[in-house]
Amino acid sequence: MELASAIASDLSGICEDVFSIQVVPPGWIHFELTHSTLATWLQSLVEGSLGVWGKQGSREQGAGGKEVIFNSPPCPLRPAPVPFVPNPQFAVQYAHARCCSLVLLAHREGLIKLRESVPNTSPDFWDVISPNPIPWLNCDGTLRLNHPDERRLIDELIQVVDNIECPDVGGSVKWEKVALNLSQAFEKFWSNCRIWGEVKITSPELAQARLGLLMATQSVLRYVLEENLGVFAPLEL
Repeated sequence: MELASAIASDLSGICEDVFSIQVVPPGWIHFELTHSTLATWLQSLVEGSLGVWGKQGSREQGAGGKEVIFNSPPCPLRPAPVPFVPNPQFAVQYAHARCCSLVLLAHREGLIKLRESVPNTSPDFWDVISPNPIPWLNCDGTLRLNHPDERRLIDELIQVVDNIECPDVGGSVKWEKVALNLSQAFEKFWSNCRIWGEVKITSPELAQARLGLLMATQSVLRYVLEENLGVFAPLEL
């Protein structure tokens, strides 16, 4: 415990804005991303940083204006069920198209404002004019996205991006399964985490944060579909 505490103390001085660090018996050091760091990472997905970090790192402004560097390996109606099809890639394409249609609907209804409202192809990233950045954090600095299905989707995004950005792992990844898991996490999120209706009226910042999570998911789904599976990422089906 004494040795672990000494190590944790040194690490806290280096990366306290990125991780919260806790020492527990018999000498484990637990790391947890800070809310501000996670918000910065999600924002970077919306802005199209995926696939770049492995080459040069992604530099973002964290809490207090401090620079955070991520290097690797580091329709408002209830949706209809996805029909069963022999090719699971269709379910992933469906999820991608659903993300796109929801983001464009939010633009038309004024919940967000995009610079390019009608893209010709699946966007690499969303050029959001407002709100910019997405209001990921509450006034107390905690992440707005704390529903279990929001956290599950974020967890899946982290797993997929780790697989993309870590070349040692990427060679053995079953991308079809990875993409399907992400699309299923999205469907669960969309079924249980409302954006329109009462949420849009009473908690517009939460609705915008959920839209940000949609945009981040679309960005990752597009990358996996086109770069790893070699199939088209449709805007609509």
